[in-house]
Amino acid sequence: MIPAKFDYKPASSSEEAIALLTEYGDEAKLLAGGHSLIPLMKLRLATPEVLIDIGGVKDLSFIEDRGDIVAVGALTKHRQVEQSEVLGEHIPLLAHAASHVGDPQVRNRGTIGGSLCHGDPASDLPAVVLATRASLIISGPNGQRSVEADDFFTDFWETAVSEDELLTEIQFPKYTGEKWSFQKFNRRAQDWAIVGCALQHGENSGIGMINMGSTPVRAAASETALNSGESNENIAGLADDGLTPPSDIHGQQEYRRHLSKVLLGRALGNS
Repeated sequence: MIPAKFDYKPASSSEEAIALLTEYGDEAKLLAGGHSLIPLMKLRLATPEVLIDIGGVKDLSFIEDRGDIVAVGALTKHRQVEQSEVLGEHIPLLAHAASHVGDPQVRNRGTIGGSLCHGDPASDLPAVVLATRASLIISGPNGQRSVEADDFFTDFWETAVSEDELLTEIQFPKYTGEKWSFQKFNRRAQDWAIVGCALQHGENSGIGMINMGSTPVRAAASETALNSGESNENIAGLADDGLTPPSDIHGQQEYRRHLSKVLLGRALGNS
């Protein structure tokens, strides 16, 4: 449980972090809250030669109302997201889901950007950015680019962020409806979800699923049924359509398929 040897490089700005990433390439990893990276390093599943600490980069921690969108800095902590009045008013699904991430210690250290860049299909917030149809702003040596949530998660624990790039902010379209819900099933409090879903119904309808594939995924068939005005029973019955949930010690594939329909049904009933 001891990490391999590494060099430590603190960054004081996003520009300095990008410069360090450009210099060290695939030998480097970014450290923000550390809740995803440090456990992997202790198990030596991740062995970076250089650790770039961006925890002190103040310009990446913010929540800003920008008219039609709300922008959230990548280093904004889960607790700040949970307690934000701006998000509570305009992106209530995100604020509510953030309150279910880990425990108070995790929420006071972990960051929204770190959670998204880890790309874990069992994590809560990737499902939310899918459901809310967010855009993710990535910065690198060649400037900034915007990636839609559907294109951000590319493979298991992999995202569209390149080795010399940094996720800087997430832009959420303001939600004007009242029908949203976040549901997840886990055996113990603070466990990873066996299955979960994030639902937002209205002008920007979307359904993101937790632990229903090798990446965070959208329940596309259920979304189509939702937008077509079908019954809640029919919408929930399509929760696993086209998806390939994993089988592991926590639950077999058929169990997860069943749970996805139950949880989406609850979300539809509660929204």
